[in-house]
Amino acid sequence: MMFTNQQKILRLNSAGYPVSWVSYETAARLYYTNQVSYECGSSSMLLRGGYNRLTQLKSKLKVNSIIATHDINKSDFSSFTPSLSNTTLFKRDANNCLYCGEFFNYKDLSRDHVIPLSHGGLDVWTNVVTSCKRCNNQKGGRTPEKANMMLLAIPFAPSRVEYLILRGRKILADQMEFLISHISDKSPIFKRYTKT
Repeated sequence: MMFTNQQKILRLNSAGYPVSWVSYETAARLYYTNQVSYECGSSSMLLRGGYNRLTQLKSKLKVNSIIATHDINKSDFSSFTPSLSNTTLFKRDANNCLYCGEFFNYKDLSRDHVIPLSHGGLDVWTNVVTSCKRCNNQKGGRTPEKANMMLLAIPFAPSRVEYLILRGRKILADQMEFLISHISDKSPIFKRYTKT
């Protein structure tokens, strides 16, 4: 299966652990500098370059949808903390308000601090939930208990792989299958993307 230049390539470390999304230009550079140790995906993109002045042959490069690269910098995967943004937060909670349970469009959602900042709460994954604007206004600067508004799910910080899924815009089937195989079957994200 071929993919377009809008797709991102899933980059793995040499041990096969998902690390990041890269553009096809970055992937081409990794191939050219011999940083790609192996490929895993079943999808690919054929890049066509210019003509070689000496051979008059047109250059081509087949870029796989999942590539593993040699480890230049060793990463500590145990201490990964994903950056928090409304986009990834709302995707974590599947655009559902965690107070009323309703689905909303992005523009109708807000970030709610379970323990309000005014009460010493932090702006971290484990203290924020997706909330519709109505519920957020109703809760105000109170805790869920004081506002008599119970949470429908416990907020959690996504793992590196869960975060890659949340950050991916158009994830190809082979990429998603690979990513899902690296997260716990107890994860809400696993359950969401493996429904039959």
